[in-house]
Amino acid sequence: VHSSPKARSPRQKQKSHHTMSEIEVSAEAKAQAAEAKAAGTAAYKLKNFEDALAKYGEAIVLDPTDMVFHMNLGAVYFEMKDFDKSVESCIKATEVGMDNRADFKLLAKAFGRIGKAYAAQDDFDNAIRYYDKALTNHRVKDYLTPKQACQKKLVELEKKKYVNPELALAAKAKGNEHFKEGKFPDAIAEYSEAIKRNPDDAAFTSRIYSNRAACYTKLLELPHALKDADECIKLDPEFVKGYLRRANCLIGMKREAEAETAYKQALQKDPGNAEATEGIRKAQRQKYGAEEGLTREERAQRSMQDPEIQAIMGDPVMQQILKQMQEDPSSVQEHLKNPAILEKIQKLAQAGILQMGN
Repeated sequence: VHSSPKARSPRQKQKSHHTMSEIEVSAEAKAQAAEAKAAGTAAYKLKNFEDALAKYGEAIVLDPTDMVFHMNLGAVYFEMKDFDKSVESCIKATEVGMDNRADFKLLAKAFGRIGKAYAAQDDFDNAIRYYDKALTNHRVKDYLTPKQACQKKLVELEKKKYVNPELALAAKAKGNEHFKEGKFPDAIAEYSEAIKRNPDDAAFTSRIYSNRAACYTKLLELPHALKDADECIKLDPEFVKGYLRRANCLIGMKREAEAETAYKQALQKDPGNAEATEGIRKAQRQKYGAEEGLTREERAQRSMQDPEIQAIMGDPVMQQILKQMQEDPSSVQEHLKNPAILEKIQKLAQAGILQMGN
């Protein structure tokens, strides 16, 4: 015959259901725990980490309801580069804190330290997860800034994983084939892939941006083309084709003066460049052709939208010269002896802003 198990007393039942929040710590124990913590912190500052761990451990035994002692353990382990134990201690801190209704800012601090420990191990996914927990409890830059840094690191890692110069060359070759066949959207896709596969090789990517700019120009997506041309110039300022791509975009966008400047920049890099020389003529023909039939006032008004004309008119020196020429016409010949002033005055005259007397 099996005997029945003994019934537990009400006292035993009550004890078995105790949670951390129901544990009562005497004032004396709390005071002793505080002393142990102070001793641990002193040891920590002296980098006596083993002593610090022992003292914080004492504090935990004396007052198991205070999450701060566990956080302090985590800080010591972090300095010892034992990141796993640092995480473990801080997770325990959050559990103790939630059981004892700790301040949200303290909980945030513990979650933030967990995030920091994961970040130190390049485990950015977990770091972000715990920084998010910290931000849920207390939204401050202390947790938002490192979270954003982790996100940036993740993006960089993904980019690095994707880098493959051989596949970049293959994508470029496919892009070139599509371009020859007039399949410009397909060419753009391949050129974009080539850039992603080898983004840090300026000599390579500058040419790809140039090629993609040509595709966008063919599709009349001129703002995209201009952006790629500018990126090409930025990556390789000596590459003439970048300036030609930029100039051709600007011609299509009716920004003739800027186009003329870009063609001149191309000629500075390659004085005999036929495309740049013809481009300047084209820009001037287009500019003055658009002004045909306009009154001088209308032509002047249109010219004031030209950044080059705006710069001349906004130059304090030129403002003074123009004022002097207006008040004293005899001073004109003297000013025209200066080649730089002569060029600016000619531009203003061509634009219809300045009317020269006979």
